Amino acid sequence: MKFNIRISKETAMIAAKGFCMGSADVIPGVSGGTMAFILGIYPRLLAAINSFDLVWLRMVLRLDVKGALAHPHFDFLLPLVAGIFAALLFFTRIVPLPSYLVTNPELVYGLFFGLIVGSIVVLLRHIPQWSAMRWVQLIAGTILGLLVVNLVPTTTPDDAWFIFLSGALAITAMILPGISGSFILLILGKYAYIFDAIGHFRLTVLIPFALGAATGLALFSRFLEWLLRVYRQGTIMVITGILIGSLWLIWPFQNRVYVEVRGKPRLLESTPQLPDSLDSTLLLSAGLMVAGFIAVLVIDRLSLIQKNDALEH
Repeated sequence: MKFNIRISKETAMIAAKGFCMGSADVIPGVSGGTMAFILGIYPRLLAAINSFDLVWLRMVLRLDVKGALAHPHFDFLLPLVAGIFAALLFFTRIVPLPSYLVTNPELVYGLFFGLIVGSIVVLLRHIPQWSAMRWVQLIAGTILGLLVVNLVPTTTPDDAWFIFLSGALAITAMILPGISGSFILLILGKYAYIFDAIGHFRLTVLIPFALGAATGLALFSRFLEWLLRVYRQGTIMVITGILIGSLWLIWPFQNRVYVEVRGKPRLLESTPQLPDSLDSTLLLSAGLMVAGFIAVLVIDRLSLIQKNDALEH
């Protein structure tokens, strides 16, 4: 009985973390990968994605239904995906978060700014040994993050090969902390094109995009998992740098330019600026920054306590 209760609690916790990831995906410039990294499930997420490997494919081809269902990490993926979809529905149907991004962007971005700053502090605090190479890796990641978030959307071809490439790059950005997949599609000039294809179920566009996304997910997730296994500290430093660079886009007080895609506003361009005056919006935004920052520190503290309890038992 105790075993079932423990599994139930773990499943609920995974679903809650999926809900946080889905919430992040609604925010332009914030990726679900960032939230997975903050919540400490990033390595497990990569391992779960990579469980759909050649062994699993051979089971499918042999019609080994039992093996094909048992091999992937469905105990992790199913509650995580359920949480993500619940968040997407909740923040688009019940609480229209995309609308708040236009009416009160300072408050929404203030919370996520605090979350990301908190995660940066936690990551840097856990670096066991600093060196000149660690600083180089951190600066390189920061420059990469700044370059990506400051790219200007361009006009690109609608050919199948470029749609395939767009799918691969978008999914790669989505699982990489600090970079938003939807923002990459905007940069590639394919955000409206892809969402229009989804709305009209245009298979000539959706099939190459899905194949590109599947290819990018299969290759890049394995590459990231390998980097975290072989060059863990260096990879964490680069990812932390990307998070630092992404703060340029997440800073609450910006001159934001939106475009309308399928009746919904999408962030096109954003330039940081200082607050105009000391008012209630500034105070609320600052309060949410502090709340997000403290929340990450509390999550990190609880995870350490959980790890210590597991080691003792």
